[in-house]
Order: sequence, then C-alpha cells, then structure tokens
Amino acid sequence: MKQKIKLGMIGGGEGSFIGPVHRIAARMSNDYDLVAGVFSSKAEKSMTFAKQIGIAKERAYPNWQTMLQKEQQLEAGIEAVAVITPNHTHYPICSAFAQAGFHIICDKPLTNTLENAKKLQQELEGKSQVFCVTYNYSAYPMVKQARAMVADGQIGAIKQVNLNYVQGNLAAYHPSEKNSWRHDKSKGGASLVLADIATHAFHLGEYVAQIELEEVFAELGPSYKQRIVDDYVSCLLRFKNKARGMMWVTNCAAGAEHGLSFRIFGTKGGLEWHQETPNELRHRRIDDFEQILTRRKGNKLLPLANESVFLPYGHPEGYNEAFANLYKETARGIRQIKNKESLQLPDGFPGIEAGVRGLSFVEACIKSKEQGIWIRF
Repeated sequence: MKQKIKLGMIGGGEGSFIGPVHRIAARMSNDYDLVAGVFSSKAEKSMTFAKQIGIAKERAYPNWQTMLQKEQQLEAGIEAVAVITPNHTHYPICSAFAQAGFHIICDKPLTNTLENAKKLQQELEGKSQVFCVTYNYSAYPMVKQARAMVADGQIGAIKQVNLNYVQGNLAAYHPSEKNSWRHDKSKGGASLVLADIATHAFHLGEYVAQIELEEVFAELGPSYKQRIVDDYVSCLLRFKNKARGMMWVTNCAAGAEHGLSFRIFGTKGGLEWHQETPNELRHRRIDDFEQILTRRKGNKLLPLANESVFLPYGHPEGYNEAFANLYKETARGIRQIKNKESLQLPDGFPGIEAGVRGLSFVEACIKSKEQGIWIRF
C-alpha cells in the first residue's frame, strides 16, 4: 500500500462550503491523512473544530504561523498544506509554506492581486515542489475528454470560443453583504465577479481549446447602485491563433443556479459541455450526426479522461470527484519528488502558472473597462 501523504489545512472550518469539499477530496483520492490544521482566524473556534474532525489536540493550532513553526520541527510533520482562506491571505501563507519546502494546494484565485501572484511565482522558481491551484472544473472527466479531443484534432483548428458562468446567488441586494470579505476589494480583489468565478471560465476555455487569450475587451460592474463590487462581466475575446470568442459571467442572474459551460468550434466541428450535466459532452461534426459522449470508464474515452473516472457507469459523479482528481494528481507529483523521479504532472495540470494567468485576465478586464479599449495580455 502507498504511504499516505501527511496533509495540513488552513481555513475551511465551521460554516465553510469549500472546507468539506477539500476534506472529502483528500479522502476520496485515498492519498492523504489530514493530521494538522488551523480552521478559523479565532483560535478557540479553530481548536474546537479540529477536535470535532479528529485532529489530535497537539496538532490543532491557533494560527498558521504557529502551525508552520511546529510542523517544521516534527520528524513526521506535514508534507503538504491546503490553503482555504480569504483571497488576501493566500500570498503570505503560501509564500511562507513554499519557502519552507511544503507542497501546496491553494484555492483560486491564487492571490488578490497580480503583483502578489507574480511574486509568489518568482519565489517558487527552481524549487522542487508541487503547487496546485484549484481550477477544479478542468478535472471533470468529460472536460479532460474535450481537451484530449482538441489535441487529437477531432474538431480541427479552433475558430470560436464561447464561455458562460451564470449564477444567481447575488440576484438580490442585501446591505449585510458589505460585511463580507468577498465584498471588500482590499481582501477579495478589485473585482468580485472576475476573481470569484470568471477566472474559472477563463481557465476552462484555455484549458480545453489549448490556445492562449491575447486580447480582451470587457464591460463589467454592479447590477445595483448600492453594491460596491462587480457582479457581471461580458467580454469579447481574441486568441493568439486568430480565433474569436465571447464570455458572459455573472452571479446576479435571478433564478440561475450554476451555469458554467463552454462551446468551442473548429474547422471540423464543435464541443459543448455544461457543468450542471457534467457527465455528458456534445460533439458536433461538420459531416456527420451530433454525438453525446458519456462518462464511462473504458468506453472509448481518451486516456486523459479515462484516468479521471472514479465510479462505474450509471453512477453520476461531479464536483467532489473533480476536486478529488486534483488531489490525486497532486499526490502523484509529490510521490515522484519523494522518490527522486522526474516530475511529470498530467497534461494541463493547474499549477502556479495558471494562477498567475488568471490574475492577468482579471487585470486586463479591469483595464479594458476603465480605458474603453482592447487590452493585450
């Protein structure tokens, strides 16, 4: 049996949505033991929660600085850390743990500013560590299938890219939202909708199409005059291979649920995927019937997708399994480094470069809105 990787966690405590997702993903991958953590900025609350989830008292810490100091001193200390904290804390935490040699799984966006993202990238240059940014939608089997089909030339040269992420969780305005760190630009970042969900759509588009965005023309803002953060963005896109595209992202669409999707078309056909029905991929062909491909291990899925299927066919899998795939891929890289093997992460693995590129997209959209022009990356 493989020896489990000792994992620490920062954030994701009581009341968190994403904390349980990370813990489920670590368990599903069967590669980790969660042995230490800081689960709240309030020390007593953190220690209480740690006890509830089975963390030993001596490894439940009041803050991340103490956790770093103590775990470095342990012979069997943690090897990797999951960072699930507000955006403005990502840089100091990741920087400190990276410089101490730990592997890192960090929630997106990588940081709250492009400047800090680039600083972190520079600090990691030349180091033998795995750094994963949780662009988890790229880890769905049928998304990986789409990437592999594009690489295989099955839809030809990419000509058009359409990206949507349409949510409704901010459709109504509540004065209390101003008290959330997400609505504080100094913490969440300069644009809520861009950092929170548009970076997912942007990453998904480049991941599947495998062409880099070169220029963007963006309109963004709030839907309510009382709201102090952006809740919608629409963009025109120009890619390096001369392909064109568009993006519509909002968390202020009344009645919408999740709404992440892509439609990508080339010279031979197109691919369409919706996160609300994640086990299906539509393949449109210029000279044949449309196909609906389904997530079924061994069912002619290309290897990149086949390796990411957890469950037998007929059993749907989705959000948690996609996260687990990222944890599994990160663990594979960590073991390669421990065994002094060459680091070979899966094709398109979302490392720190993807995190920096996401913040570059945020900055480009903001500049485009402010100046009313196309902005080149």
